[in-house]
Amino acid sequence: MTFRKSLLLAATLACTLGTTLTAYADINVGVTVSATGPAASLGIPEKNTIAMMPKSIGGQTINYIVLDDASDTTAAVANTRKLIADSKVDMVIGSTVTPNSLAMIDVVSEAQTPMISMAASARIVEPMDAKRKWVFKTPQNDIMMSLAIAEHMSKIGIKTVGFIGFSDAYGEGWSQEFAKAAALKGLTVVASERFARSDTSVTGQTLKLIAAKPDAVLVAGSGTPAALPQKALKERGYAGKMYQTHGVANADFLRVGGKDVEGTFLPAGPVLVADQLPASNPVRKAALVYVNAYEAIHGKGTVSTFGAHAWDAGLLMSAAIPKALKKAKPGTPEFRAALRDALESLQEISGAHGIFSMSPNDHLGLDQRARVMVKIENGAWKYQP
Repeated sequence: MTFRKSLLLAATLACTLGTTLTAYADINVGVTVSATGPAASLGIPEKNTIAMMPKSIGGQTINYIVLDDASDTTAAVANTRKLIADSKVDMVIGSTVTPNSLAMIDVVSEAQTPMISMAASARIVEPMDAKRKWVFKTPQNDIMMSLAIAEHMSKIGIKTVGFIGFSDAYGEGWSQEFAKAAALKGLTVVASERFARSDTSVTGQTLKLIAAKPDAVLVAGSGTPAALPQKALKERGYAGKMYQTHGVANADFLRVGGKDVEGTFLPAGPVLVADQLPASNPVRKAALVYVNAYEAIHGKGTVSTFGAHAWDAGLLMSAAIPKALKKAKPGTPEFRAALRDALESLQEISGAHGIFSMSPNDHLGLDQRARVMVKIENGAWKYQP
């Protein structure tokens, strides 16, 4: 072979190799979680779970760029902008809490980058519009869990309820949705109070709740701050039934609440009590996969529902990426659009929290299989059949 032919062959190989490398560019996934701040007990297991996610999907290398928003809305927005502008991410996962996730919607929709939130409020994905078209989420909607609480209250004879929730989008969402559920079950909300995630005292709110003499009190908070009203009520002798939301389903809440949260009822994803579920439960098997994987790394009893929301985001992503790769190359607007379309088309994806079936008008895709009632007994979660 002449030198000229060798040079031409080398050039051809270089061009071919360059094309191959372009076709198989890495997929970048941006993550913003509340690993510090008031929501840290939620964000830390999510961050831990991101580290367990697949590093390769559909033959493509997956790069995770993880940032901490410190439970702050402004930081969550800044992180999202940075991930999109600097890291050129194909997808965003986050954030941990509702206010942050709501604030991120404008950013991802403007950039036309799909986002999977790990926060609970239905307002993250409803009502569907041009902006929310780009947004999906994995936690159960507050109306689904509100109905579970109202049904349980009605079943055990409760007639009146006191409500105290966060003074932000999470608390307001729960206030609205629980009011609907309560009306359906003939329950009367006799007092409604608010407190901030960073508050250290709720004395005034507690006194108003006790004065209303409700049969039960529902605390609509998340993470360890949700223990504050319950401890205050206990200290002042309130003896009615106590309910919390699925926002407290982690070991840190049990640790901080201690004996003051004994006997509390709450709805939760099946993953929280996966090993207690009957074999016939459709979510048990998939939930145990996550529980066993997480506890193998972090120890027995360390699993939480919040890490499982991140896990389910990873499962949805893993199912959608191969579909999107058939239509476009990573790193392009076309791929991000194809990834959004693929997420919206997913059906019967078994996750740690439930079975996901998306549609153009439902970017959560969970049904009643995604909830169980749980009671705190002897400092542990007890499945309530």
